[in-house]
Amino acid sequence: MNTLKFEDLPLSKHVLKAIAKMGYSEATPIQSSAIPLIADGKDVTGLAMTGTGKTAAFALPLIDKINPADKCIQALIICPTRELAMQVSGEITKFLAFKKEVSVLPVYGGQPIERQMNALRRGVHIIVSTPGRLMDHINRRSISLKNVTCVVLDEADEMMDMGFRKDIEKILQSTPTTRQTVTFSATMPTSVLQLIKKYQKNPELIQVSSPDAAADTVEQHYYEVDNRNKVTLLKHILKNQNPYLSLVFCNTKYKVDEIAKRLQQHGILTESLHGNVSQPKRNRVMKKFRSGDVQVVVATDVAARGIDVPNIDIIFNYDIPKDEKSYVHRIGRTGRAGKSGHAISFVSPQDAFSFRHVKRCIETTITQQKLPFIQEPSSEQYKDNSHKRSSAQPRRAYGNFNSRPNRNGSKRPRISR
Repeated sequence: MNTLKFEDLPLSKHVLKAIAKMGYSEATPIQSSAIPLIADGKDVTGLAMTGTGKTAAFALPLIDKINPADKCIQALIICPTRELAMQVSGEITKFLAFKKEVSVLPVYGGQPIERQMNALRRGVHIIVSTPGRLMDHINRRSISLKNVTCVVLDEADEMMDMGFRKDIEKILQSTPTTRQTVTFSATMPTSVLQLIKKYQKNPELIQVSSPDAAADTVEQHYYEVDNRNKVTLLKHILKNQNPYLSLVFCNTKYKVDEIAKRLQQHGILTESLHGNVSQPKRNRVMKKFRSGDVQVVVATDVAARGIDVPNIDIIFNYDIPKDEKSYVHRIGRTGRAGKSGHAISFVSPQDAFSFRHVKRCIETTITQQKLPFIQEPSSEQYKDNSHKRSSAQPRRAYGNFNSRPNRNGSKRPRISR
């Protein structure tokens, strides 16, 4: 896919001036393809992972469509999470550096709704919102979408996964049928296809990469390791590779807290993110993560949605995700903007089936790494007594997929404890 200079795209001088101030001159492939189509008023469906520049792809032409004299909501951007809504709003604010008369407002839960209502009364041109809080405002009649000319669904597949389909349909039905509809998604499940068919008019398809393809800039490895040895392997990699920033994915809130605590005990600057973390604390964690004051964030998939930090060196799949789509979303947090990144998966015997499915579905190679020979953690570090061993048992390497002899010398499958 060809790339263009921003000055060759149909953008106003005020927007180009803001882009130049930010230090950009050449558009990414998704920007080069999407900006002319969106500027021309066409409905667009973009298949692109995070880190490809999709926010600017829809925001830049959208800004030029706003009539500053009309103090009403003219553009609506819907995001799956508070974090992403804040990030998108922040980017648009930068693009508006020389169009101060155009206003943008992030609308999300976890923030006093009265504050948002006061801002809305003063007049807002662009709303960046999560579905739940937007529905709250619609029901309170504090937001009217009757003058909206463009709707953007950002990370549509994530919103479908999070159960927002009914809300999104109600929101779209509250906007004029003449609106322009733009959809961006990393993957294209049936739910998103149905939404596009129902609410977009002859959309132009832009595909930066296959919806199930991982980023070419991400080097992917995996280790075969028992569940009880994963945290020691994680600590070993962090200590030896010393990445600037790392994101560790676990499948449950309990596991997130457990792993974060274990890493903290080893002197690794770690914070946790999951659904029980309050918005103020989440904001503090993300601020420290971006500044490098926190080295590792351990998170669930839901909590990590919307995280857009450019310098994450390694993504760890401490637990194997439920499907290949989640895997692609996870590793898309590294290798951003052309930089190289690493994704490391810990595969226990219980994970083997799920991981084989992931490997079959994605289009890149995941290579197995040899486990380092290091001592397992002492039994005192585990609360579960089932992890304890007798002093007579020898230490062993991490290779746990092998069989071991019975007392009579025959081989039997090894069972994880």
